[in-house]
Amino acid sequence: MLNIVLIEPEIPNNTGNIGRLALASGSKLHLVKPFGFELSDKRLKRAGLDYWKHLDVIIYESNEDFFNKNKDANFAFFSSHGTKLHWDIPFTDNQFLVFGKESVGLDKNIIETHSDALYKIPLYSEHIRSLNLANAVSIVIYEGLRQL
Repeated sequence: MLNIVLIEPEIPNNTGNIGRLALASGSKLHLVKPFGFELSDKRLKRAGLDYWKHLDVIIYESNEDFFNKNKDANFAFFSSHGTKLHWDIPFTDNQFLVFGKESVGLDKNIIETHSDALYKIPLYSEHIRSLNLANAVSIVIYEGLRQL
């Protein structure tokens, strides 16, 4: 099992799609507040369809709350500032895969504190800055499942 962590997600459709992906891949979803939407948002439910009720989701009040409760976890963090590629992650069972918010990614403090576990998904065009969050999570989750 893998753990998908969304730090301060902003777009309900992405979170709904990632919830659906979590269920399909047998992963657990961790959501860290503040959110850019309400969990009752119709767009979140629509993107997650009727699967949301079956999802294993844990909600945290803050980054501090999340890291305190999971201090002994094995983490991989994702950012365009990473120097290692996602397929080089030494995936382990119960690993936490941490993604930042859509507009700015992970907080600078998280990037600096966890630089040894910072990865990126390669982009092969100079005309694009990043992937959609739901697409990025999909790429990483299925690479992790393949390796495990």
